[in-house]
Amino acid sequence: MQSMASMSLNSLPIQPPSQPRKLTDPSSSSSSSLAPHIGGALKPILVCGNPPTFVSAPGRRIVAVGDLHGDLAKARCALEMAGVLSSDGRDLWTGGETVLIQLGDIFDRGEDEIAILSLLRSLNIQAKANGGAVFQVNGNHETMNVEGDFRYVDSGGFDECLDFLEYLNDCEHNWEEAFVGWVGVSERMKDQKMSQNRWGPWNLVKRQQGVIARSTLLRPGGPLACELARHAVVLKVDDWVFCHGGLLPHHVAYGIERMNREVSNWMGGLSERDGSPQIPFIATRGYDSVVWNRLYSRDISDLNGHQINQATPLLLIWLSVSDFCAYEIQSILEETVQALGAKAMVVGHTPQTTGVNCTYNCSVWRIDVGMSSGVLNSQPEVLEIRDTKARVIRSQRDTCSELQVVDYA
Repeated sequence: MQSMASMSLNSLPIQPPSQPRKLTDPSSSSSSSLAPHIGGALKPILVCGNPPTFVSAPGRRIVAVGDLHGDLAKARCALEMAGVLSSDGRDLWTGGETVLIQLGDIFDRGEDEIAILSLLRSLNIQAKANGGAVFQVNGNHETMNVEGDFRYVDSGGFDECLDFLEYLNDCEHNWEEAFVGWVGVSERMKDQKMSQNRWGPWNLVKRQQGVIARSTLLRPGGPLACELARHAVVLKVDDWVFCHGGLLPHHVAYGIERMNREVSNWMGGLSERDGSPQIPFIATRGYDSVVWNRLYSRDISDLNGHQINQATPLLLIWLSVSDFCAYEIQSILEETVQALGAKAMVVGHTPQTTGVNCTYNCSVWRIDVGMSSGVLNSQPEVLEIRDTKARVIRSQRDTCSELQVVDYA
């Protein structure tokens, strides 16, 4: 068993077939059509940028799903609620021409990270054949793992990396076959290993091998890092902007397609060869970077139970400051979305204990509900956008079969 694991690590190819194409001209973009005319009903989905940055999806229903953090069961539940995944366990796309967007943080705090990525890739293949599409944006936990920051990795996450490398070796390093098929294979492998003692001497060695396997897969230019490089950190679909943390005016001024390309090149290992910055700071580092920003996601008007007519002078001062801060934040948000010609922004990153919600005149939607068992273990909720209007779909009970729809402007 030990020699098999070692062989899987040593025989891994440097880059998978999905290595992203390098764009040398900072102002250049690529445009492609993801869908043919389906019965003449809808126009094709048009994608601009590499990775995708601007998407035209005329007439499509859009659904957005927040942070998943390695919880495959909750991910499936959310996708079933969104109406894009079959409920029979066959992982079939049922969304027709729907556009699905996942807002990052698939990594960390759970044990099925690669399986979720595999499921989304499989659904994207099926969606394209039906006139729909699946897009992902990278979050801070994706960028952390490519940096080698494994502080929040679940023990099962290391095991999954090692098991996936063994399966990739069995597939003779056919990346597409191994990656797309992994979601089904991983569950069978876990069932076979349920009876093993996780804390025996061999498992301590296996844990070390799991760390090595994760580093091999996720280092810049590694196979899984190249897979993440296919995705943007900012995506504009029609009149809506999607990102993990939050977009600010200076991000727009810098250029969102430029940021996407720089992050993609870094993840794909290209930046080391062309002399550009190794880690794109503006997108991936710092409290105000695209993947870390929480400016639009934290409520500043929590009065801790105080009533206005009972407020002390100090509280009144605090309220005035809060009102000023709220005004400033709304101004920043409006400046950002207007600069992109957008209606609103959709973000994840910060769990919302009250569920999916909008604020600042619904200029920002906050859709991370902490659904993963490694976070809040809350019930999944998704955002649906149709005909420029948004609504929340959530489970009414502890099941995905009974849905409650909440309409917003």
